[in-house]
Amino acid sequence: MHQDSVLSALQLAMIAVVVVASLAAWLIAVFLAARPPHRTSTAANARSRDEETGAAVTELRPDAGHADKAAA
Repeated sequence: MHQDSVLSALQLAMIAVVVVASLAAWLIAVFLAARPPHRTSTAANARSRDEETGAAVTELRPDAGHADKAAA
């Protein structure tokens, strides 16, 4: 066996470490991407946007549409 063609134990260990670390990073990335979004953060973001724009929620009375018909 030629000495030049054989990888040293350190080189083989480094290859194994890089492969295992890459696989772990990929699995973590897939796990984080597949998580459902948090409900609380979505509600908090919606609340802060409404407060910034000054949006107000108004409720219509059930008989509000009939006021025009009664006046006519």
